Amino acid sequence: MNKAELIEFVAENAGLTKTDSDKAVNAVFQGISEALSQGSDARFIGFGTFSLSKRSARSGRNPRTGETINIPASVGARFKAGKELKDRLN
Repeated sequence: MNKAELIEFVAENAGLTKTDSDKAVNAVFQGISEALSQGSDARFIGFGTFSLSKRSARSGRNPRTGETINIPASVGARFKAGKELKDRLN
């Protein structure tokens, strides 16, 4: 499912217009993004939790040349499925 399909799904199931469901989906994505950018988690009971994943700096190897390179520290987003979602999938 992509974003356009999600917007259409929300429109059909919530009885909204596609314009309104587009605004709703974008607001949810923006809320999750803002929470993560402020260092908070976005928790949705039964669905899951979006959190930050910190990776420390490390050294790596260029597979073409074999040269050692430094990989800088970075922060990424992580999703952990909640119990209800796990149960539904299994």
